[in-house]
Amino acid sequence: LLKAQGYTKGSIRDRLNPLGKADGQLFANDDAGRAEMLAYLNGLLVKVRDRLPQVFTRMPKAPYEIRRVPPEIEIGAPGGSAQAGTPDGSRPGIFFINLRDTAEWPRYTLPTLAYHEGAPGHLFEGALKFEDSELPLYRQAASVTAYGEGWGLYAEQVADELGMYDDDPLGKIGYLASYAFRASRLVVDTGLHSMGWSREQAIDYMVENSSNSPSASRTEIDRYIVYPGQACSYKVGQIAISNARDAVSKRPGYDIKRFHDVVLGAGRIPLAVLERRVLAAFPA
Repeated sequence: LLKAQGYTKGSIRDRLNPLGKADGQLFANDDAGRAEMLAYLNGLLVKVRDRLPQVFTRMPKAPYEIRRVPPEIEIGAPGGSAQAGTPDGSRPGIFFINLRDTAEWPRYTLPTLAYHEGAPGHLFEGALKFEDSELPLYRQAASVTAYGEGWGLYAEQVADELGMYDDDPLGKIGYLASYAFRASRLVVDTGLHSMGWSREQAIDYMVENSSNSPSASRTEIDRYIVYPGQACSYKVGQIAISNARDAVSKRPGYDIKRFHDVVLGAGRIPLAVLERRVLAAFPA
């Protein structure tokens, strides 16, 4: 994909750097540029929403949107965080994106961000959980990180399968770069907490082996230092969901909508429980 865009030499990092600075990739680092970026992101959520009924039987009634991290806290805040809406729908689900420096968010990276954090990712999944009257309150409110972040990463795959990148080759590069970033987390988390890596070693590895900028990588590594194991949960959870799907995809009665109903129908549950639930729903 990079070769097709004229980026033919060097490592992935050597090619992504100029791509991220190419014409049309950077939003102005001012209020007008930030407003333009937010409008683009929320427009992506509208676009994907029209395609979600192809693979989901239920759609959230509550709205969800992407907003800016408040400027007064953005210097010390992470790159982004999702806040679930209220169970009664009075407040929408919100993903807060840190726009302290718009250069951290080239346009090619944004579609995958919208699908992971918004729909069919976290805000979509969270709204369905709150709106499921059959779930007891503790199941609506409880969280299992590997399930939640695994679903977010799996949601990026679903967006690709829905054709969201068919006319957006740069967005497809961003999608694949996102997977490389999540894979690099497995390495740096293990390096920091098991192999004696320094903060600088971890930052350098992430910069070299993912699409993250140096400043964004520093923020990420500081988070991993104080939250052992969380960085691994994305890829571990996504692999578990994908493996469960592969295990039942040829069984009688399987279809993608029913599979998603099963995965989303119990709230955020441990991965071993999820696997048993899926296998039971599609007996061999």
